[in-house]
Amino acid sequence: MRTMNIITLILIILGGLNWLVMGLSGFDVIGTIFGGAGHPVARVAYVIVGLAAIWQLMPMVSSFTMGEIDAERHVHHH
Repeated sequence: MRTMNIITLILIILGGLNWLVMGLSGFDVIGTIFGGAGHPVARVAYVIVGLAAIWQLMPMVSSFTMGEIDAERHVHHH
């Protein structure tokens, strides 16, 4: 799970940086790299970033009940 958490965090960071650039300059880096915002490959990239965000909801929700460090490790107390 640690590898998946690292991958999804990297994807979320890249997506967030894309939003930052879009907000500051109106330029969509991901869309440009993958052929435009409406291009099917760009849309797949957006979906992957969105799924990464959904994946990261699990440790966030768990952190409310078991603490942040344990939630990041997906450790469950008995």
